[in-house]
Amino acid sequence: MSQYILCIGELLIDFICSDINTTLSEGVNFVKKAGGAPANVSAAISKLGGNAYFAGKVGMDPFGLFLRDTLEAAGVNTSMLVFDNSKSTTLAFVSLKSDGERDFVFNRGADEHLSFEELDYEKLLSSKIVHFGSATALLGGRLKETYMKAINTAKDNGIFISFDPNYRVDLWKGRLDEFISASKKCIGYADFVKVSDEEIKIISGKDNIKDGVNEFHRLGAKIVAVTLGKEGTFVSNGVESAVVPSIEIKSIDSTGAGDAFVGAFLYKAAALNNLENLVSDFENIRNITSFANKVGAIVCTRLGAISSLPTLEEVEKYK
Repeated sequence: MSQYILCIGELLIDFICSDINTTLSEGVNFVKKAGGAPANVSAAISKLGGNAYFAGKVGMDPFGLFLRDTLEAAGVNTSMLVFDNSKSTTLAFVSLKSDGERDFVFNRGADEHLSFEELDYEKLLSSKIVHFGSATALLGGRLKETYMKAINTAKDNGIFISFDPNYRVDLWKGRLDEFISASKKCIGYADFVKVSDEEIKIISGKDNIKDGVNEFHRLGAKIVAVTLGKEGTFVSNGVESAVVPSIEIKSIDSTGAGDAFVGAFLYKAAALNNLENLVSDFENIRNITSFANKVGAIVCTRLGAISSLPTLEEVEKYK
């Protein structure tokens, strides 16, 4: 049986202003970073020694080439990455101000235009797990159509489905109801859902995390993991639930920690001989969650998203 995990969604450039307390109009210095939640997940899986494919679209430009090279350096199979000759690579520009507010500009490009026909259908059907974790895919356009068709196809063929809504307030201003509706549809297909404590309250409409988790199960989610930062992760299979603690670390940058958690969880899940039994095996769910907590915590001790991802050997050094 195939052991590989297919991650579908956006791959983009984050230009982060390194000037302190400034706006984008005033900022001068920017650091270029590879971005895109599903791409981060694929890199996390590969860095741990797993087998991950990434499917998405970038421009046939220097940024697209940089992103492909970054994923390949992490060990990700990029044979399903499509280059667009007419659209440029998607770019996001971010600066931070002293009051904690972000100045954000999003120039959407090639990622929006991935069609279902451009996916390798056989590789999709041969995946052990398909992960849908895009911050931008549900915004609309061709990618949303592709996303929904792919998640339907995976469900129809009994493939284990992972979903992370990756809510970004900058992207959904004035469209929150649309985000909630699309997320609920995806949750209904998912075997594994990862959300933050903020996301579960937004999507479920419940103030209490347990009530929110129950709502996700009612929608159809099999395993739900709610990340709680340094407190660990609340995890449930609809029958049993628990808060699985994380390790104690000194956090310097939490960028990519959630994606690292997802990648680590899926890496362990893909190694199971009988993945279909995971939902009913709560002890195994707890053990996998504990491992994923550790990987997410390690990422917080380093700068960057993909650059901070640990190898399995590095994870095993942490107690």
